Amino acid sequence: MSPPPQPKQKIYYGWHIVWAGMLCVFASLGLGRFALGMLLPAMGESLALTYSQMGLLSTMNFVGYLAAVLLCSPLTRRFGYRSVIFFSLLAIGTTMIAIGKLHAFWVLCTLYTITGMGSGGANVPIMALASSWFRKSHRGRATGFIVIGSGFAILLAGKLIPYLNSIGGAQGWRLSWQILGLIVLAVSLLCLAVLRNSPKELGLVPLGNSPSFRQADETRNISKKQIIHLGIIYLCFGFTYVIYATFIVTTMVNEHGFSEAVAGNFWAMVGLCSLFSGPVFGTLSDKIGRSTTLALVFAIQTVSYLLVAFPLPSFFLYCSIGCFGIVAWSIPSIMASLVGDHTSPEKTARVFGIITFIFALGQITGPAIAGGLAEKTGSFMPAFFMAGTCTFCAAILSMLLRFKEK
Repeated sequence: MSPPPQPKQKIYYGWHIVWAGMLCVFASLGLGRFALGMLLPAMGESLALTYSQMGLLSTMNFVGYLAAVLLCSPLTRRFGYRSVIFFSLLAIGTTMIAIGKLHAFWVLCTLYTITGMGSGGANVPIMALASSWFRKSHRGRATGFIVIGSGFAILLAGKLIPYLNSIGGAQGWRLSWQILGLIVLAVSLLCLAVLRNSPKELGLVPLGNSPSFRQADETRNISKKQIIHLGIIYLCFGFTYVIYATFIVTTMVNEHGFSEAVAGNFWAMVGLCSLFSGPVFGTLSDKIGRSTTLALVFAIQTVSYLLVAFPLPSFFLYCSIGCFGIVAWSIPSIMASLVGDHTSPEKTARVFGIITFIFALGQITGPAIAGGLAEKTGSFMPAFFMAGTCTFCAAILSMLLRFKEK
């Protein structure tokens, strides 16, 4: 039996889901999470935070993210992707504005935990939603474009936050939180207007090559062992990238003597490079396979982390930032595509939620362990060496990843 004919239209609506999803990731992860790295130096100085407290603040965000991941599947089944994403973005924007007004550290931790819940509640559903709009031949490319939202946010944060901090002086970081929160609220309204829960709502079918429904269903099989294998690989990514994203700017300012503005330019460069990471490696995974592409990405990340783990000249710091940027957000897109390849649309959110739960465990422990190591040694170099060792192991695990298709 052949799939029903695709209604003729200039632009397939799934691509509108993609650009709205990109803005969703821009707001939920990019501003709600990755802007923290630019805010921490001024925020830490203003509130007299230790490295351990900075790490704890980041960890609490991921505690919230982890809690949201557990709830994503039942919430999306009951209320739909569109509503869950909208209210999650609403929570992010509201709490970010509140963080810019308050002082007590534990209150900030509580609010940032809720921000993390919003990040998880928006990010996991949008990746699963995108997979349901595209078939295997187009899935890596589509999810690859979605994840570059984080790159745009980093690019914005690297330029905007130093400017706002200069306007507000010692308390400029508060203005930055509030402005970023307002941007997230605007994105929430846009996503509410554009997103749809499935192609069926518009009388469409997923875009891509599929000879028959029967053949597509027969290739969708994934075992519990494979889910755990994927989860461990994703955990390595969560544990390591967040160490870099949270502390690289602090490392440049405190250990390499860069000014906040110069460090902001470096962070903006990460954002610029990362704009290509999702589309390039997502499309590459469509061509040469998911596991091979994962191994390649982890190998590049290993180089990035080890270049910061040793007292090398500044040139190697530039190389590290370039390596991190070119692969920055490729792994989430490949993971979402891989899960979509081997599960039905109804199960994609649940399986992706499971591996994202394991991934979130890495995000929780990464900043806390890195902050503790820096507190004891006075440097983040041991933390970056630990990250490089972990991604090297993840590259090997990716090469061992195999799926048998019927």
